[in-house]
Amino acid sequence: MALHFTETEFACRRAALLAAMAAERLDALLLFQQESMYWLTGYDTFGFCFYQCLLVRADGRMALLTRSADLRQAGHTSNLSDIRVWKDRPDANPSLDLKAIAAELGLSGKRIGAEFESYGLVHSNGRRLEAAFSGFASLEDASQLVNRLRAVKSAEELAYVREAGRLCDLADAAAIEATRAGADEGDILAAQQGAIFAAGGDYPANEFIIGSGRDALLCRYKSGRRKLAANDQITLEFAGVFRHYHAAAMRTHVIGRPRPLHLSYHAAAREALLACEAEMRPGRTAGDVFAAHARIFADHGLSAHRLNACGYSLGAKFTPSWMDWPMFFEANDYVLEPGMVMFAHMILMDSETETAMCLGRTSIITETMAEPITIPDLDLVIR
Repeated sequence: MALHFTETEFACRRAALLAAMAAERLDALLLFQQESMYWLTGYDTFGFCFYQCLLVRADGRMALLTRSADLRQAGHTSNLSDIRVWKDRPDANPSLDLKAIAAELGLSGKRIGAEFESYGLVHSNGRRLEAAFSGFASLEDASQLVNRLRAVKSAEELAYVREAGRLCDLADAAAIEATRAGADEGDILAAQQGAIFAAGGDYPANEFIIGSGRDALLCRYKSGRRKLAANDQITLEFAGVFRHYHAAAMRTHVIGRPRPLHLSYHAAAREALLACEAEMRPGRTAGDVFAAHARIFADHGLSAHRLNACGYSLGAKFTPSWMDWPMFFEANDYVLEPGMVMFAHMILMDSETETAMCLGRTSIITETMAEPITIPDLDLVIR
């Protein structure tokens, strides 16, 4: 088995999950999120784009239902021993196969939690799931149960997070080195990804964000490349990834002579980021962090150019997004704890002047404070 964690680590996670299930009076849990399966068993695949489910009974017994293509994947990457396969055919309904497993495990008439909020459970399959279990067992929404457990990282996880932070800084340095007038965006992306892969890193859970000129105002990836002009701006959001654990950073670089707005916006973004990091400590809430972000930008008269969220948790994530739960937004009462890994991004997008300025980095929340683990130098990069 190609497991990335010790048996003791997996045993602790399983015990924590069973305790959480008991607190919710659940006799079993249907896991559809790939992140949950990876966290609990080590199972590593992108096969969740098809129907698959890990059934966990209250006594700790587990059974995975997947396709034949993932049979060996599950056996090689996880600690699972009970792996079932549903067969591809025109009338396939794997929810019926899942119900049969649940019946075999004595779950008729029981209270079963399900991860309804999952990229791996599309609406059509969700409807089939509910139809299959109707009259058989009670399905309860347990979408956040494992998410809450995953939000606080163990010592073994934090070691991977720190390595991801190192890889992120390698990608940052590679991007800065490749950024100059006339450079192609594709070469900058290649430098970033190459630095991560060469140092033993993984693919990210979503595409790196890159955009120059007008596209520097975008905070999503789009296809198409351009070459940097003599006076230009480029926004990059990227992550070092190790064993699927992410540590992200976001920066806008200036090529040539910076506009006055670049300088003033960067000063505001830096102030806001440091204010947010000061709030990222145990006992404070995700909403407190957002309030610091909103307050600083309001003080600078930049409220119209900011977003309605300013960051989120990071961890072991799979496509289509490395954004994890919880998120920094207004009035979010989630209380921060030691061991959480949080990415705070200060994003200013001035559409009227087509000026972008972004600054963000990842921190580990310790017993007393936020410890930044990416881009220690927050100065504006001018190339």
